[in-house]
Amino acid sequence: MAVDIVIYHNPECGTSRNTLGLIRNAGIEPHVVEYLKTSPSRTLLVELIDRAGMAPRDLLREKGTPYAELGLGDTSLSDDALVDAMMAHPILINRPLVVSPLGVKLCRPSEAVLDLLPGDQLGAFAKEDGQQVVDASGQRVA
Repeated sequence: MAVDIVIYHNPECGTSRNTLGLIRNAGIEPHVVEYLKTSPSRTLLVELIDRAGMAPRDLLREKGTPYAELGLGDTSLSDDALVDAMMAHPILINRPLVVSPLGVKLCRPSEAVLDLLPGDQLGAFAKEDGQQVVDASGQRVA
């Protein structure tokens, strides 16, 4: 399927791997951006946050990051300060962030990506932990 999808991906993250798998299970080969190697520009990051309808704080990742050490839990910090922190430490950008013609979304849980895919799933899909997300007929499991 010729659909332009971008996934800001961390191959070390199970949620990110599952999201990528669901995109491919729809017959789409996305543009994969390993954002820890190739970080988005500040302008692009702000645009993605805006398009996702989020605040910068909503995109901050705490687990396995310098979040606490940097004092990012301080609610008085401005959006600019939070974006500055994400630019200085890309590991603070939560993942996976997916861009499609249908919108931009932080896909946590991974099956949230199904709302961004224009086509159906081509077959069954189970997450790495074995949880069935899509059945054999390509339908989302409730």
